[in-house]
Amino acid sequence: MRFLGSVAGFAALTVLIMPAAAEPIRFSTDTFQIIGGMDNSAPQTRRSTYRGKEIVDFSTTLAPGTIIIRTGERKLYYVLAEGRAIQYGIGVGREGFTWSGTDKITRKAQWPEWRPPREMIEREQQRGNYIPAHMAGGPENPLGARALYIGDTMYRIHGTNQPWSIGLAVSSGCIRLLNEEVIDLYNRVDVGAQVVVE
Repeated sequence: MRFLGSVAGFAALTVLIMPAAAEPIRFSTDTFQIIGGMDNSAPQTRRSTYRGKEIVDFSTTLAPGTIIIRTGERKLYYVLAEGRAIQYGIGVGREGFTWSGTDKITRKAQWPEWRPPREMIEREQQRGNYIPAHMAGGPENPLGARALYIGDTMYRIHGTNQPWSIGLAVSSGCIRLLNEEVIDLYNRVDVGAQVVVE
C-alpha cells in the first residue's frame, strides 16, 4: 500500500443530534469552522449544491462492492453490478490534506469514538482552540453516526451534520458524507472491501 500527498491530520469535526449523553463537550461554531478548514468563514457563505445520492452508469473493471473516491469530483462511488454504481457527494481534505491510494475497509463502527492525532490537537491549540484527546460516540462526536476505517491509516469515511460542507474541500483528510448517506453506505459495505482514492 502506498499513499501520496500531504498528511497533517485526519477528521474534520462533525456533529449529529441523538439522545444526549451526560455533560457533553461543546465546541463553538468557530472551532468547527477552523477544524473543518473553513478559516472562520461563516458556513452560510459556502453552500453545497449537493442533491443526494443516486444510481449512475459507471464503467470500471473493479468488483461490485468496491468503493472508489474521486477527490477532484467530490464523489464517492459504491460499485454495483452491470456497469452501475451508487454515487454519493462527499467533503474531502482541504489543500495540504489531500491523499490518494488503495486499501481496504478494516473496521466499521456505529457512533464511533474519536481520538484526534496529537498533531491536530497541537495545531488547534496554536490557534486558541481546545480539542479533547478523546470523545465518546454521541451527538458531539466529530465522526457522526457511522465510520468506515481505511486500512491502518488515520483516515475514515464518516458522517457529518454540516450538509453545507458536502462537495467542498474542508476536512483534514477524512471523507465525509451526510449522516443518512453514511448509514446507507455502512449497511452496504463489508469489512475487507477495496477502497480506491484518486
